[in-house]
Amino acid sequence: MIKLNTKRIQEGLEGKTVLVTGAAGSIGSEIVRQMMTFRTGSLILVDQAESGLYDLQMEMKSKYNGSRRFEVIVADVANKRRMGEIFSKFRPEVVFNAAAYKHVPLMEDNPGEAISVNIGGTKILADLAVKYHCKKFVMISTDKAVNPTSVMGASKRICEQYIQGLQNTNANGTSFITTRFGNVLGSNGSVVPLFYRQIESGGPITLTHRDMKRYFMTIPEACQLVLEAGFMGQGGEIFIFDMGKPVHIYDLAVKMITLAGLEPGKDIEIIETGLRPGEKLFEEILASKEHNLPTHHPKILIANMRNNDPEEINRHVEGLLSAVLKESDNQLVERIRKAVPEFDPQNPRYRIPVELIFS
Repeated sequence: MIKLNTKRIQEGLEGKTVLVTGAAGSIGSEIVRQMMTFRTGSLILVDQAESGLYDLQMEMKSKYNGSRRFEVIVADVANKRRMGEIFSKFRPEVVFNAAAYKHVPLMEDNPGEAISVNIGGTKILADLAVKYHCKKFVMISTDKAVNPTSVMGASKRICEQYIQGLQNTNANGTSFITTRFGNVLGSNGSVVPLFYRQIESGGPITLTHRDMKRYFMTIPEACQLVLEAGFMGQGGEIFIFDMGKPVHIYDLAVKMITLAGLEPGKDIEIIETGLRPGEKLFEEILASKEHNLPTHHPKILIANMRNNDPEEINRHVEGLLSAVLKESDNQLVERIRKAVPEFDPQNPRYRIPVELIFS
């Protein structure tokens, strides 16, 4: 069981206007539910997924029956004008940025969208947080940002670098915090719901590699730690969560088949399909040049990050955003590689020699 410092979290949220982006998603919606247990001011819930946002709206109305203040807004975080309107109107004091494209194979095929939404959206929100004197900006990152092998992971690493750069240069005192964790059980698109559907339909269960391992945490646990870390940090930290031991995905498949009262290999086949472009066998929590520092919470550590030049990061980000509509996927990925030197694409289409890409 995770024990929270509810006093510190309450002090951070007391009467505050809080903006949550990606509010309709698995993590964003759970952050909203947990914040509702604290005495916040208004909650501003933003997502471009209207169906999920509608469901969250109905849930909040049913549960709180008008006793809590919240606004539900359909909007795209990559739309600078729209985000500016929201910040100008509501003046959020705390921002939780859970909006992102997260599916590795889809972003391999659509790197421009990863740049526009993950990087561009984060830049827009972070810049507005500085402009409107937000007290706290908490970004949800991923273990896939560590020594990334995928476009999605590399895009999130650039987000981490950008907000760390802002921490070192903004004069308005906004505290920028990053939280980094692995897979969450039952989240949208995660392996557990997929396996459940495959078992329900009679199989087979498909996994990419028998030896694949992943860290897992439940959605409530992850969001509890996001809140704890968000109000533990003073600014500039990347908090990583102790997610225990990694789980063999093959063992997870066997366990789920067995729990369904069936026999693996007889009632339900398990088929290996091969690693997908950009996918790792093992995820990491820390990059090779980082080492972690303890906090007072046994489940939360601080990545002791190497410093990056904010001006250089900003040049890379501006270059990526200006190139989105003009350059090919390969050229965009090469720009990402320059921004994140440790990015080692595992997708064969992005391993073309550099000199051939811009020829």
